[in-house]
Amino acid sequence: MTLQGDPLAALRGQEHAVKRLNAIAADPPQSIVIEGGDAEARVALSLYWAMRLNCESGSIPCGQCTACRQIADLAFNDLLFFDGREGLIKVDSVREKRSTWGQPPHGDGYRVTIFAEAQMFMTEAANALLKSLEEPRPGNVFILAAPQRERLLETLVSRSWVVTLAWPDVRENSPEITEWTTAMAHFWQTRRGWFERTSARGAVDRHLAMEVVLGMQRELRLALSGACATPLSSKLAGTYGPQGLRRLGLVLEQAQDALNTQVPVNPAMVLDWVATRMV
Repeated sequence: MTLQGDPLAALRGQEHAVKRLNAIAADPPQSIVIEGGDAEARVALSLYWAMRLNCESGSIPCGQCTACRQIADLAFNDLLFFDGREGLIKVDSVREKRSTWGQPPHGDGYRVTIFAEAQMFMTEAANALLKSLEEPRPGNVFILAAPQRERLLETLVSRSWVVTLAWPDVRENSPEITEWTTAMAHFWQTRRGWFERTSARGAVDRHLAMEVVLGMQRELRLALSGACATPLSSKLAGTYGPQGLRRLGLVLEQAQDALNTQVPVNPAMVLDWVATRMV
């Protein structure tokens, strides 16, 4: 996989996080958690760290040397890239790299292993990585990039140095998420039309389910605040009293907790559970 364009372009406005990494580059921790921002910014900061530890200039990444160019193309000999954006990170793919992590890097810098969207770890994969972190090998560093540290195995986070990107200012839901949240609220009133959305194979993955839950939480906050700035938040405020809104908040929190855990869950069933709990 090759990243198109400038892989570090998404770091504009994230100077604080970049400075934090530069400050520890002389003695890098074995594992770093990158949270906040969006997926693009998290990947960009991960690649920046790989360049910072391997740039032939020996300091701030030049972006022009062989190492920097190869890292940008995900073609560097001492770079391993697991892309959780493409699906679950499974145990077999982690286990097969354990012998590599037990060896020194090929070059004079560091072997950097990036887990993009690390919240997509299967439980067994996260535990397999944990074993490697418990047996550190010089020259190997790891990056776990995820929206929030709470979505990762707690024991992985406890062994990592955390860098937080500026959180995106998301004030409203995307059209896709608005379609899902509106359909769920419609089901609460009519008992119709919901299960057709979730029953198709592959219709709901963990990421989409989490976005729907977060989207409904955003609508709930507007309803509770009295702002009612969207049609759905107005409908929620008009349909449910304070007690009903608090109940919805509890249901959404429980759904978020279920999606955040490392145990395998069926994301569609989580959304179905939210839908039926409010009927």
